[in-house]
Amino acid sequence: MLVGMSAAALGCAGRGGPETSAGAATAAATATATAVPGAAVRPGIEVLLADSAHLVRGRRVGLVTNQTGVDGRGRRDVDRLREAGIRVTTLFGPEHGLYGRIQVDAAVERPSFVDSSTGLPAYELHDGRRPVAPTPEQLSQVDVLLVDLQDVGARYYTYTVTASLVMEAAARAGLPVVILDRPNPIGGLVQGNALDTLGASAVARLPLAMRHGMTLGEVSRLARGALGLDLDLRIVPAAGWRRGMRFEHTGLPFVPPSLNLRSPESLYHYPGLCLFEGTNLSVGRGTGDAFRQVGAPWLDTTAVLARLRAARVPGVSFEGAAFTPRAPGDGKHPDTPLTGIRLTATDPARYDPTLAAAHLLAALRAVHPDAFAFTPAQFDRLAGGPETREAILRGEGGAAVAALWAPSRARFLDRRRPFLIYPE
Repeated sequence: MLVGMSAAALGCAGRGGPETSAGAATAAATATATAVPGAAVRPGIEVLLADSAHLVRGRRVGLVTNQTGVDGRGRRDVDRLREAGIRVTTLFGPEHGLYGRIQVDAAVERPSFVDSSTGLPAYELHDGRRPVAPTPEQLSQVDVLLVDLQDVGARYYTYTVTASLVMEAAARAGLPVVILDRPNPIGGLVQGNALDTLGASAVARLPLAMRHGMTLGEVSRLARGALGLDLDLRIVPAAGWRRGMRFEHTGLPFVPPSLNLRSPESLYHYPGLCLFEGTNLSVGRGTGDAFRQVGAPWLDTTAVLARLRAARVPGVSFEGAAFTPRAPGDGKHPDTPLTGIRLTATDPARYDPTLAAAHLLAALRAVHPDAFAFTPAQFDRLAGGPETREAILRGEGGAAVAALWAPSRARFLDRRRPFLIYPE
């Protein structure tokens, strides 16, 4: 099974150690431990090897992946491909590195290295601040690029940007790109605001909604059109996935996509709580519950919780929390005991994390008008402009702030429709 596209078809813990085979073994062990027997969904790597291997057989393959690039049993793509006689010549890793152990904003000390488990040359497609494209020299031993990354379903996450930069480099080099697709781990719902145009920032480059409800393959199809690329792009779908399917029902192993997204629970909150990266509150980096809690030394938990519970946000519960960030990658409140708010998705089918974030921002502004603060440039990049921040500063409530996002979301729903692959 294959989704092809011809050119005419379209009008965030500490820094890890060296990238070694031990890192790969850890990722595979994690995957196997959390896998559900009898997977209902087959990821793109399995579909490729079952019926689409002609796309790569006899060609030199550049593999863009990380620890999430595994089959339904937790076995690495690179191992599966090599065992099948596919000639993998080059490895590329996105933000956080080939094995997902590089902390956000950390300098990439080894942008190129030899992968110890395979002996293959490997390159990090991130410079510590933003994703970067592979260079012509790095592509000199490549005839086709395979991309297998587990996106998390939020506009701010950079794996879709990495895929788009790889596509641009491939178009310049005249190379085909094959996306080995995976389910969107938080499903197909579309929430929050949407960008209408391409942007310069890595967290707002593509015209997507905060929660876009698409897979990496679908976003890549949209990006190809938005970027106007003359590119042979093929999508190998995740067989058996439906947009309304929760990740735990896919039977696939859960491999944390990065150091600070360690559980499916955190993924559900990320499209909303990532906005707090642009404030003076911790999002729990340096703890085991990053992106499902926020906190600060001055936060009045009781007063904020009262406002949140009165708002009756569906599908989520709020509770007080206490945590101490240890070596947080964002530098916020290191080794400082914080009071905070922790979120739990009680009904993921009804939960809108962007709405929850709007209510939380409004409550914090109302309770702590002097202590709560934005980092305007960073927040506006994440939010897609100043409109959300300005509404909060005017004293708008969470529902009113979320209502501002409806027009752009409606436009996005229409814009994404031609690029969708999977049924509801």
